[in-house]
Amino acid sequence: MAVRGRLAAARGAWLVFEDEAGFSMTPPHARTWSQRGRTPVVRVRGRSRRRISIAALTCYKPGRRSRLIYRPRRDDGNRDGHKSFSWRDYRDLLIVAHTQLGGPIVLVWDCENDGVPFGSRPGSVWD
Repeated sequence: MAVRGRLAAARGAWLVFEDEAGFSMTPPHARTWSQRGRTPVVRVRGRSRRRISIAALTCYKPGRRSRLIYRPRRDDGNRDGHKSFSWRDYRDLLIVAHTQLGGPIVLVWDCENDGVPFGSRPGSVWD
């Protein structure tokens, strides 16, 4: 990491870390309290397939305020719809970040997702 940090400082670039996460909007189980011997009947509202995925970039540069740039994606429940981000979504997020930051970017990528965006590899520099 120190090499990338020195590379970013030498170029006057932003050091950008990427990560993604997904979570469900409905509880996995309905739980409640009741008297012994009386089974509670609990209704869980909402669809069970409501999921949200978020891709985020944390951006750091010495002498500047850190930035958080993120994009949420909601799973609409269609069987043919994508639940996660595609490489085009990551590409668009990086283009927006490059525009907002107004300078070169050193991207630190975890490479744990299925689709890697175009022209991105760990430690790549965007001018």
